[in-house]
Amino acid sequence: MKQQQQQKLFLIATFIFFLSSPTFTDGAGILSRIFDRTITASGSNHLSSGNSSSKYLTRDALWFNQTLDHFSPYDHRQFRQRYYEFLDHFRAPDGPIFLKICGESECGGISNDYLAVLAKKFEAAVVSPEHRYYGKSSPFKSLTTENLRFLSSKQALFDLAVFRDYYQKSLNARFNRTAADNPWFVFGVSYSGALSAWFRLKFPHLTCGSLASSGVVLAVYNFTEFDQQIGESAGPECKSVLQEITHLVEERLASNANELKSLFGALELKIDGDFMYFLADAAAIAFQYGNPDKLCTPLIEAKKAGEDLVNAYAIYVKEYYVKSFGANVETYNQQHLKNTAVNDDSADRLWWFQVCTEVAYFQVAPSNDSIRSSKVDTRYHLDLCKNVFGEGIYPDVDATNLYYGGTDIAGSKIVFSNGSQDPWRHASKQTSSPEMPSYIISCHNCGHGTDLRGCPQSPLVIEGDASNCSSPDAVHKVRQQIIEHIDLWLSQCRSSGRSSM
Repeated sequence: MKQQQQQKLFLIATFIFFLSSPTFTDGAGILSRIFDRTITASGSNHLSSGNSSSKYLTRDALWFNQTLDHFSPYDHRQFRQRYYEFLDHFRAPDGPIFLKICGESECGGISNDYLAVLAKKFEAAVVSPEHRYYGKSSPFKSLTTENLRFLSSKQALFDLAVFRDYYQKSLNARFNRTAADNPWFVFGVSYSGALSAWFRLKFPHLTCGSLASSGVVLAVYNFTEFDQQIGESAGPECKSVLQEITHLVEERLASNANELKSLFGALELKIDGDFMYFLADAAAIAFQYGNPDKLCTPLIEAKKAGEDLVNAYAIYVKEYYVKSFGANVETYNQQHLKNTAVNDDSADRLWWFQVCTEVAYFQVAPSNDSIRSSKVDTRYHLDLCKNVFGEGIYPDVDATNLYYGGTDIAGSKIVFSNGSQDPWRHASKQTSSPEMPSYIISCHNCGHGTDLRGCPQSPLVIEGDASNCSSPDAVHKVRQQIIEHIDLWLSQCRSSGRSSM
């Protein structure tokens, strides 16, 4: 035990020695961000030996200098990027390194999900850099549209490549190795799942493979499939009630908007489209994160009992979506999205900028049989982009899909996995190919990132426990296949003497 403590102290001391100089600062997806905030709000700083109940493996932040603009030969500015490392299971010095990508929210640490189980199995280190601009990794003190020009998936991918090089060199220095290269494997969920796939696509020499959990690799302009999946997951009875609620809400909105918005605790949402978007998200969250019965059961019961359905839905929104799940009405307020200050809520503005410039994912109402209001249409989204960021801001989804390939991504050694009830799976790769296997985890409450998060997907389930999934075997089966791919691709890396093939 004493020897292990001395080794840990040595690792910490040598790393501190290699920390770089201060940063440059320049003068002055809503649902997944909410999920990440609910984890960040609680949990201890570090998972010590034997303490498997912590929500984080570690929350001890480390820093390094990142390039601001990877595409300019003249701009040499840098900013401080936060990251985390967890070495408790690491087989030093040549064990694998699992790179867990943080996505479109503040990165408060390395969460204790199923990746912790994988790290222990493969004796891997886990490192996790925060996405540029989010959390504490902001290059600027003001998030004006002009200052956001360096916020893109392309810049973020180069961030990962630079970080990988930096961390590998620092690890070599710790163990007095020269030009050694550990086998790396990349993980991500949702947008960071797309980044995981895109990283393997663009930098195949830097990773043995990638897991793209609910990886949304297809930029979609009018994402009608999102609402259609909500209807399918809800089932005929719940879907019918949700549609009736939307109709009743629209009627009351036309007659007494302030009274209606007050009922939902959303009087601050002056734009009707913002309000209807808020209500649509509140329903979607139940299916996306594995809690469908919390929505459907009380609404169906209210319908059978002849109760006021709008009141019943307002109770669900306020008690579950806001109070329990952690949603903030302000997130949907375009006036809030205009705020250029760097603060704890900056992620709302930042993600909308990425939506409005690269990926869209406009969750519009389908022309027929829609659950969400027709007020949430293409024009609503385009007006939001213009109102919040100014003229000329719109998502060039064709360019994004041309650059990455969409669901025709021409990569290799990428595992795609999706939950059957997750509306985002329709922006992911759902068809397997020999080099890119794709799995659908099918169960009643299998949603966003089920393979890594278990059931429900929110709140956090320690080590991604699948026992509360309606079909744990379905989760275990896909996890075993993922393990086999990781094992194979890591072995191929080792046999080649490189980090990738």
